[in-house]
Amino acid sequence: MSTRPNSAARPLVALGACMVFLAAATACGGAADQAAAGPDSAQVVVGAKTAVATMQPFTETLGSIGTVSARPGHIATLSAPAPTRIAKVYVAIGQRVAPGEPLVELEQTGFRAALQSAATTVAAAEQAAARATRLANEGIVPRKDAEQAAAALATARSDLVTAQRALELSVLRAPIGGVVTKLAATLGAAVDVSTPLVEVADPNAFDVVLNVTPAEASRVRPGATVALREGQDASGVELGSGAVADVSVTVDSSTRSVAVRVPAPRTRRSLRIGETVFGQIAVSVVANAVTVPVEALVPEGDGLKVFVVDAKGIAHARPVTVGGKTSTLAMITSGLSAGERVVTYGAYGVEDGASVMEVKQ
Repeated sequence: MSTRPNSAARPLVALGACMVFLAAATACGGAADQAAAGPDSAQVVVGAKTAVATMQPFTETLGSIGTVSARPGHIATLSAPAPTRIAKVYVAIGQRVAPGEPLVELEQTGFRAALQSAATTVAAAEQAAARATRLANEGIVPRKDAEQAAAALATARSDLVTAQRALELSVLRAPIGGVVTKLAATLGAAVDVSTPLVEVADPNAFDVVLNVTPAEASRVRPGATVALREGQDASGVELGSGAVADVSVTVDSSTRSVAVRVPAPRTRRSLRIGETVFGQIAVSVVANAVTVPVEALVPEGDGLKVFVVDAKGIAHARPVTVGGKTSTLAMITSGLSAGERVVTYGAYGVEDGASVMEVKQ
């Protein structure tokens, strides 16, 4: 009996063989294409945080480091009225004192002797002047002798007042109520008139003196609001806010900076002379500004860019123009619209076209 295959089945067998061949070829071709493309052809996925660009009022600030100092007219520095020695010291640095309270007493012997000598000289001058006047009136001596005697008496009396004042000043007393901020008086030490011995400042009249560059000073106006914080940057504890009183018209020769004086407001704690304070000076206000967190800004050449995330989560690099910054926000004047989402935390690790996966910190 014949075993030849049915002629009708031959085309089906041939078609099946062709399909198997094509499937194998397609599989091999796909594998080859993927191998040729390499692993970089897969889309990069980056974990980052994002924020929406917001339209809001924006106050541009200028950061500056300054120090607390006593306000002119509310600080007193005392010295010895004449060369002498320290006899007594009544106060210590940081001590509060009332007006008229004794601070330092100087050796009294020299001042008392000078007063006694001046008083004796005045007594003798008075007698000489009286005698010269009497003789001049009698025509015995020229009138000029009486005038000379009167001038000598006036000088003697002036010297007596000076000696009396020196004796009073031999006990240095607080001219104002305040706090002793400096003390250079050592018991028994010799001092002269050029040696500052004690300083008293009114703790309710301190100023914060901020230092800015001449270019920055041109943007600062009296009355501008200043937020004050502890330390040397905006991360310090908030102290309070004040207003610019004046901007110096001169440049400090040693620091090449311009002083901006801010009367210290009622702060959350007492300030101390010499303390370092960071101030954020408001230099401009925009009612409606497009703002993003400063973390969104990425340097690109001489400019800046942000990464805008579209609805599919894809990041697109876009150059922007920044009109001003604070420690937390940047005002965008061109390149971005309110409502667009940008990468913030992790922006430096993002590339154009990357897929952004939102992370929670």
